[in-house]
Amino acid sequence: MDMMTFIGLIGGLVIIFFAAELFTNAIEWFGKRLDLSEGAVGSVLAAVGTALPETSVALVAVLADGAGHMEAGIGAILGAPMMLSTLAMFMTGLAVVVFAAMGRRKFTVKADYQVVGRDLRSFFSVYILALVAALIPGKAYKLPIAVFLLAAYAYYVHRTFNARKENQESEKLRPLHFHRNSSRPRLRLVLVQLFCGLALMLFGARTFVESVTQASKSMGVSPLVLSLIITPIATELPEKFNSITWVRHRKDTLALGNITGAMVFQSSILPAVGIFATPWHLDAQAVASIIVALLASFVAWAEMTIRKRLSPYSLLACGLFYALYPVFVFVILPRI
Repeated sequence: MDMMTFIGLIGGLVIIFFAAELFTNAIEWFGKRLDLSEGAVGSVLAAVGTALPETSVALVAVLADGAGHMEAGIGAILGAPMMLSTLAMFMTGLAVVVFAAMGRRKFTVKADYQVVGRDLRSFFSVYILALVAALIPGKAYKLPIAVFLLAAYAYYVHRTFNARKENQESEKLRPLHFHRNSSRPRLRLVLVQLFCGLALMLFGARTFVESVTQASKSMGVSPLVLSLIITPIATELPEKFNSITWVRHRKDTLALGNITGAMVFQSSILPAVGIFATPWHLDAQAVASIIVALLASFVAWAEMTIRKRLSPYSLLACGLFYALYPVFVFVILPRI
């Protein structure tokens, strides 16, 4: 790795970290000014906003000409849900453990499980359909599933915005960074900070992705493996940093909703685009990424359903599935 690539990696991380602080602070005030629930703020507004980097990568790749681009695009579409359900959950659980050890918060995860549970159930439903579409022969039979995926996400957004505000975290909001002396900053200042944070986030993610891509190409990594394993590490950084920021400030509903809401978006809208724009034929590596994402998220959902709580250990366990995927791709699959 040359020095410029290394500087791009570090610089991209620093920019994303700074942008995440601006964005999370502004999106909380935006939700408050519109009197929205934390579920709507975290699972829809923050989730869609921070999903823009990986969405743009997937759309550009899948709509470009050439088999290599199409393969990379499908990998980017499927890599995002896998990364969110495994590595992003792991980093959130790790953040809970670390900040609890530092005395910054409690060890327990205090989130609105109705919000998180609704997100995960929606994720299961739409992502299984994306898998079913890949197994059905004939484009004509796949297209109705794509339309249903788009309608399902619209219904999910409707339910999230119309859900009752329950178990809201009572802590006062931090002052808006762009107007720290005001207890109720003007909406235009909130929007300015929000768009500045989002623009910086996109710039930082793009810088990091380009550096990761350059480094991986020098290692001779295939387009599908790159887009499934390597690129999502970079493009999912906004969600990871946002969730870590919210965990640090003891806002667990926002932290988890940012991830689970992005999972619903990435497993419905992007697969629908993939079905419309490609033959949507998935090989064993791609199918395995869907199964890994479903199994990892099932761990968190099962603890919430059975034990009526969520511990950081379940979130940490999700990271094990991310570690198992390369083992399947590079060790088990070549021997089959």
